[in-house]
Amino acid sequence: MTVDIRVIRAGQMYRYYLRETVVGDGRRPARTPLRAAQEQAGVPAGRWMGRGLAALGLAPGEEVTEAQLRNLFGERGRHPYADRIEAERLAAGDSPKKAFKAGALGRRVTVTGVDFVFRPQPTIYLLWALGDEETRLVIEAAHERAIERVLEWIEDEVAVIRYGKDGIYRVRPPGGLVAARFRHYEARSGRPLLHDHLLLSVKGQRLDGKWGSIHTTALHENTVAASALYNEIVVAEVCEELGLATEPRTVTPGRRPVMEIAGVPHELIRWTSRRSDQIVACLTELEHEYVTAVDDDGEPRFLPVVSERARAKMNQIAARKTRPPKQKTRPLAQLRSWWKTSAILTSKVAADVINSLLEHARAAAAAIRARVAAVVDVALAAVDIAATVFVMNDGGRFHRRHLLAEARRHLALVLRGRRRDPGLDDQIVAAAISTHCLDITEPKTIRGLEAGYRLYTARWSLLDIPARRRPATPAPDPDRQPPADPGESAAPRPSQDAGEWEIPRVPLQYERAVLAGAVVREKLRTTTATAVRGRAYDVVAHQQAATPEQLLAPPAAEAEHDDQEPEPGRREVIDMTALRALRKSRTDVEALDLTADRLRRLQEVATKMADDSRVRADRHTAQADADVVRPVRPDEQQAHRPQQPGPHHGPEVGH
Repeated sequence: MTVDIRVIRAGQMYRYYLRETVVGDGRRPARTPLRAAQEQAGVPAGRWMGRGLAALGLAPGEEVTEAQLRNLFGERGRHPYADRIEAERLAAGDSPKKAFKAGALGRRVTVTGVDFVFRPQPTIYLLWALGDEETRLVIEAAHERAIERVLEWIEDEVAVIRYGKDGIYRVRPPGGLVAARFRHYEARSGRPLLHDHLLLSVKGQRLDGKWGSIHTTALHENTVAASALYNEIVVAEVCEELGLATEPRTVTPGRRPVMEIAGVPHELIRWTSRRSDQIVACLTELEHEYVTAVDDDGEPRFLPVVSERARAKMNQIAARKTRPPKQKTRPLAQLRSWWKTSAILTSKVAADVINSLLEHARAAAAAIRARVAAVVDVALAAVDIAATVFVMNDGGRFHRRHLLAEARRHLALVLRGRRRDPGLDDQIVAAAISTHCLDITEPKTIRGLEAGYRLYTARWSLLDIPARRRPATPAPDPDRQPPADPGESAAPRPSQDAGEWEIPRVPLQYERAVLAGAVVREKLRTTTATAVRGRAYDVVAHQQAATPEQLLAPPAAEAEHDDQEPEPGRREVIDMTALRALRKSRTDVEALDLTADRLRRLQEVATKMADDSRVRADRHTAQADADVVRPVRPDEQQAHRPQQPGPHHGPEVGH
């Protein structure tokens, strides 16, 4: 995810934000005014955002002052101008208690806000860091617009104010929310990392004018959907303004591919991931300790394999253990010059590629957009997201927010950086719920009656989908130690060749989710052939848009080579040479696990589709010729003989 969330509490946590976060994650000198500290750190001043600013006498884009932050986030939810309001009431003759209450926004709270951290994909902030000034400004503007759109979506669809006994009444804040945004330029490792901290206040005004508190649980539950929306918007803005396109890349084998800007070398992403390498090395050690831990009786304390939940928690521990101290912040111009020099010297990418990174990305985008159709088929998209969410969620039960996040990911995959029509994600979710989902909600509470908390499962069964599991890995030897570095070979065992330290893990579910979508589409195609046949073009375009470029049919031959005769034999629909080469690269094909057997099956299925199409065309031609009256020849009156299997027929076809 590219959007993180963290709760802000009054007290020590707020002081941490005021001391470090608001000045670019640096160390704010003692007794230094906020704006002076931001200028010394080379970061811009914080800016107010949100539709709720009007009720507080603030304006969008206005600079955030230290007093305003202290009142709203540090003093348990007071008015940003609480000091001025209190002084005016005291001057008017009110008691201190009444004057203090006049500056409060409802009841005092301990959790005063949440911190949303927005950061674009690595290839986008690499273009921002290594590109020219115009590219930097375009990316920053797209980044800001994406944050504004996500905040508007939270105000309209997510945020609710709870009031009444046990919070049984819930209402959207009609006036909107209030947030302060702070811009950062680098990660703790010193590498480029464009990201913004959005400090969102929990205070919201109800219809009756009273101030209440936003339900922070709803914000946490919709973080994945917010992240998918931010990714989709910022990519579309950047690609449309700079003439770029995206491609799916696999970061972790077996996991969902991520959409990155095409043409930006993967080695540059590795150059920025020094921190990730440290976390991976520490995570390997934690996993070894986990599977080999025993209690006082010598019995294993945990499972012999690492589950996804356990691995996620250990990943958080590894991130904390390897967290480096914060460095002194520097101006952006100095950082950009240092980043380019460091990338040229240490990233193993040619200097001319780094200096003309935008041109390389535009060339890759032109090739992608010439071969990939950006057609969104709502019906097929509904099948894909319903099958994926059904498999990825434990027990096959899910909420609308899960479908919405998956729909936005699907649109990002299909559109490849193009803008979409407003509300298209909601249309896909509505089609998935009405056609493929079964409402299993038990409305015993007020919360269960809300549309966002209704519980769904799939209408169809996926019991016939084979559970593709990885080969079982033997339990690790307690005496064998993991490697110190990710690339270092582990100590060899007598019965096993030397190799990296392997920890048995529970297989990931994304690959099975992809297979589930294919099975459901095939079921619907066979059961509703008439309806699907009328949308044949949309089906092909939809599948083509969601297919990696290297899996598509090769382009037509050039004019000067038209005189060459085609090679004998079957004509391949898919360029198998390029596809086999992709098995060695870092692309989304790894997520499909294209083994040699599956490559052969894929080739046979694709060729059979082409053969069937030619057979149907020949049949129509023969039928048209049969309508012409012509004399009957003697050889046509012979008995019918079974057709001998030719080069395209036989019992092995389709297997």
